[in-house]
Amino acid sequence: MKNVLIAGASGMIGSIILDECLSSSKIDRVTSLARRKSNNEHPKLKEVIIEDFTDYANHRNLFKNIDSAFFCIGVYTGSVPDKLFKEITVDYAVSFAKMLKENSPNAKLCLLSGAGADRTEKSKTSFALYKGIAENQIDKLGLEFYAFRPGYIYPVEPRKEPNLMYRIMRYLYPIIRLLGSNFSIKSTELAKAMYEIGLNGSDKKILENKDLIHYLKEQSENKQSTEIK
Repeated sequence: MKNVLIAGASGMIGSIILDECLSSSKIDRVTSLARRKSNNEHPKLKEVIIEDFTDYANHRNLFKNIDSAFFCIGVYTGSVPDKLFKEITVDYAVSFAKMLKENSPNAKLCLLSGAGADRTEKSKTSFALYKGIAENQIDKLGLEFYAFRPGYIYPVEPRKEPNLMYRIMRYLYPIIRLLGSNFSIKSTELAKAMYEIGLNGSDKKILENKDLIHYLKEQSENKQSTEIK
């Protein structure tokens, strides 16, 4: 039985991962770090309110005896000032990873990054630059670390889109999907891949959109093969 830690369980992907964890017989306990209390009640779930996602000094015990951790906190480009965007994208993620390393060094860590994350740290685009910085800093810690880089994430559950671009993308999704596995993934597909890899690991440490689609296809084929036998 595994213990899981999630930051960002109220978000589009984090909420699906949380549901997967709560319904799994493989998981004994789920700790959710949140800014505000949700209405989610479950015997496995412990929800903890965090005021500062860069300082876990008073929450060290929450990071002990963790088998799998998911960091899904993010913010849309342009929705906040650049300084805050960097703090959320880099500082929040790295602080979470450092505390995990100190208290559960053998844990698997899954980071919801993004397509185009630039580990050369030379990009002039804030999103690519900060995602690359976060990946680099976490990678140096020596955790079993997986960076997930989806393209456009299609929200399976209806939602209020954050801006005009996302409203257009949702409308054009049937066309985007035809472009192939490099460009898009459903929210449920991404969450499923993160959940499975968070529990079982993967040969790849950086998973681009096409890698996620391929992984899910392999999982489905393996399951069908097992059922036939």
